[in-house]
Amino acid sequence: MDIIDKKKLSILLKKIKIKNFSNKNNEEINLEIIKKIKDLSKKEKNKKRKEQLDLLEKKYDLNILRKDQLDKLPNWIKKQLKDCKVIGNSKKVILTKNSQKYHLDNKLNDLAGNQWSYFLRSVINTRYSTSGEDGYAHHIRKIHPSPKPPQLMRDIIKFFTKENDQILDYFMGVGGTLLGASLSKRNALGIDLSSKYIKAYKKASRELKLKEQKTIKGDCLKILREKKLIEEYLKRKKFSLIAIDPPYGDMMNREKTGEAIKKNQSTQSTPFTKDKKDLGNIDWFSFKNKFIETIELSIPYLKDRGHYVVFIKDLQPKDGNINLLHSEIIEEMNKIKNLNYIGMKIWADESINLYPYGYPHSFVSNQLHQYIMIFRKKL
Repeated sequence: MDIIDKKKLSILLKKIKIKNFSNKNNEEINLEIIKKIKDLSKKEKNKKRKEQLDLLEKKYDLNILRKDQLDKLPNWIKKQLKDCKVIGNSKKVILTKNSQKYHLDNKLNDLAGNQWSYFLRSVINTRYSTSGEDGYAHHIRKIHPSPKPPQLMRDIIKFFTKENDQILDYFMGVGGTLLGASLSKRNALGIDLSSKYIKAYKKASRELKLKEQKTIKGDCLKILREKKLIEEYLKRKKFSLIAIDPPYGDMMNREKTGEAIKKNQSTQSTPFTKDKKDLGNIDWFSFKNKFIETIELSIPYLKDRGHYVVFIKDLQPKDGNINLLHSEIIEEMNKIKNLNYIGMKIWADESINLYPYGYPHSFVSNQLHQYIMIFRKKL
């Protein structure tokens, strides 16, 4: 590219008495000018970038915030307010002494930005203890065939709710969700058919010295239809989160295989209850219809943009059936008006023992994982 005015260059060369100026010299000057222009452009971009960063990092005292903004701050920030600053051109980001950032427009939860990012991992790998203080009363809760770890539920609850929000679990079992709510200073309502499981939850809650959440014994389908009962509990509020781990038809009514056989243990089925109203005592097709009915009955109690978190585990493929139960549930729930599937997390429970299933003939997966499916209610 020739960016030199040759006529002006010729006049300049004569004026300074330079002879024998070749085309090569002209090209060299061209290249030097282009290089200088690029350097200047780079310096200008760096200057603008620095100005933007300086603007972002510009710190303001908290007195620039309104009282209502201060009142809505999470308690973990309120406890260290004197060491916090407001940063950014929007003046909506709180910076703590240890460099955590919280955005004032966060209407979903009380998490800092780095905590939010960490939760977004698509896979959760855990190896929760089942003994001692870290077992969270597992010795009491283990009467249930598949008790949910309170620590796992606590972390899920912290992402989808704010402190003091309301949570519903109408398949509460031994209360993993309710214990998680207490650990995170939320309020929860649990419903279950089994008085044995509810008593176990209350015993575990007392042992852990946690707030005992509200429980109702009965058929969730019947209770969810009793609008007055639920609304009396909510007191004009709505649930921010409905977290459930349904029984998924007669999955637990089947004879055990795998680990039970390897350890010469009983292979008898372990149903959740023997109650005919238990959704764990019906076939898969009937279960799906009943389950979708529970969603349709509960969705009016969920606030706009509130979430459902639904756990499920697939069965092994068998006799030509792929048994991707999670896919079937996503498809059915996504048909419900005002409800959208927005993604999933996979929970890998690494405390489950591994066995050489199928050896030495065929691949049979050690299913360590469950799907955590997430749905959001539309505005």
